[in-house]
Amino acid sequence: MTAGSSAPAASSAHAAGTVGSVGTGLGFDPIARARQQWTDQGWEAAADGMAAITSLMRAHQIVLARVEATLKPLGVTFARYEVLMLLWFSKRGSLPMKVIGSRLQVHPTSVTNAVDRLEDAGLVTRSTHPDDRRAMLVALTPAGRELAERATKVLNAEVFEQPDLGAEDVRSLVDVLTRLRDSAGDF
Repeated sequence: MTAGSSAPAASSAHAAGTVGSVGTGLGFDPIARARQQWTDQGWEAAADGMAAITSLMRAHQIVLARVEATLKPLGVTFARYEVLMLLWFSKRGSLPMKVIGSRLQVHPTSVTNAVDRLEDAGLVTRSTHPDDRRAMLVALTPAGRELAERATKVLNAEVFEQPDLGAEDVRSLVDVLTRLRDSAGDF
């Protein structure tokens, strides 16, 4: 992408350098610039799709950086937080590893990595499933439950209640992304 675009600059408070910021301080929107370049190259049919997908991927980076910065003082990553919350919401505070991977829609190696770290920190325990010796059961410890509750309180206050979008935009975004996920067979 080249300099000199007349595209408007991004106006997110987080792009301006607040906590969790990954903004570049560019004086123009590089995705709008790329979209124009796609059009200039004769790729008009793909220009909007490229801008949408690239915007989605950039938004993911921004939001993940914000979430990770919020969780860092608590010593947990978002991936580990997701495991804690899945266990927290379960009826018994425990689930088989395979179920954790399925519900979080991640590779078994990722679940093992997260559970290893959580176990090392004393936040979960791992044991042989009582009904299936081949399966591992992961259980939330009292320290894990307490951390999950503290992390949720902080995420709610600093991220989820302040998504940098108006309420109508949030609902619209969820609707659009739900349709995208549904058409991809995500659920």
